[in-house]
Amino acid sequence: MGTDNAKKKFAEVKEKAQKEAQKIKKEMIEASKKIEKYIEKNPKKAAVIAAGIGAAIGAIVGTLMGRKKKKR
Repeated sequence: MGTDNAKKKFAEVKEKAQKEAQKIKKEMIEASKKIEKYIEKNPKKAAVIAAGIGAAIGAIVGTLMGRKKKKR
């Protein structure tokens, strides 16, 4: 009986997870479309934002890599 309950619970959780994944996928597609429209309307601003994000990520990665070298 325990195995049947576990299988039923697993099926329920799996179904909920699949529904949530579909919801998230839909939201991501909508966000992507909004971003594309923004880029089309503001290409220069979008390029500056992208460059800033890239610089921030580069700085973070550089800092983290510098810490690894110091620990050795």
